[in-house]
Amino acid sequence: MNASALPPSNDTPLCYSINSPPFKYVPTIASAYFSSIFSALGLTSNLIAFIVLLKSFRQTHSSSRSSFLIFLGGLVVTDFMGLLVTGTIVVSFHVTHFNWRSLDPRCHFCNFMGMSMVFYGLCPLLLGAAMAVERFIGINRPFARTTSMPKRRTVSMLLLVWMTAGCIASLPLSGIGSYHMQMPGSWCFLNISSGGTDLAFSLLFSLVGLTCIAVSFVLNTISVVTLIKVCCGQDKRQRRRDQEVEMMVQLILIMAIGSICWCPLLIYILVNSSAAEPVNDETVLFYIRMATCNQIFDPWIYIMCQVSRIRRVKLKVIRLT
Repeated sequence: MNASALPPSNDTPLCYSINSPPFKYVPTIASAYFSSIFSALGLTSNLIAFIVLLKSFRQTHSSSRSSFLIFLGGLVVTDFMGLLVTGTIVVSFHVTHFNWRSLDPRCHFCNFMGMSMVFYGLCPLLLGAAMAVERFIGINRPFARTTSMPKRRTVSMLLLVWMTAGCIASLPLSGIGSYHMQMPGSWCFLNISSGGTDLAFSLLFSLVGLTCIAVSFVLNTISVVTLIKVCCGQDKRQRRRDQEVEMMVQLILIMAIGSICWCPLLIYILVNSSAAEPVNDETVLFYIRMATCNQIFDPWIYIMCQVSRIRRVKLKVIRLT
């Protein structure tokens, strides 16, 4: 029997004391294959995307595009590390069937897993909002090199995002909230169904994520409207406009995929935390898998946009020759 199937006792560490009825789960070969393929696909996609972005960064001469590529690079690194850390733990559980309580009697490993889930979950949403702010400033100035965000400031903003997500993920270590074992026993996450500090932490996680999505939507909408007006004007800087359009297309796709993947989980946490309703473990697991898909879909946005860019360059060369 899995460790998570054991009924809680007075000696059971907090992270394994689940409020819902004890669930029984026996890891299967199918689940191991699914987790392995899922993680491998995501890691490979992000690795390819990072190589594509690195080549694009070396070839670009635009300060505005360089800043945007730094943000994209940070997003790719975050997604890659998120899949590497969490995927390794989940796959190891399905393959070795290790007992969490025997391996981690003081919940250190479970807390690390929970912190990783929150950190690597918030980072893409915070980075999406940061990129929306950067494009909003760059487009509404309009298109002046002097208004583009310097590379040092971009890197500082990227580090600030990581620091913010890290501080939020570390709150349970200071007594605000806690991380608990989740069905099917292969991962730990915040405790949605409890009150007190767990309620506050769940609401904070949900509200920060939804706020990032809302900020991205508002600022990206304004930027797109402004960009359409400029493109329809008499501006002769066609190459500059093409770059701005390309970056906005990527940003809109990032926002759309992030919203589709994360909104169900964030809204579910917000509703259940506010109403103090019992949590459906299978629903949470399904929404978590949806959110994880964001780390797989994101890199293909950069890969496909770069392929499209190469094709456009080839067409121009063919026309000139």
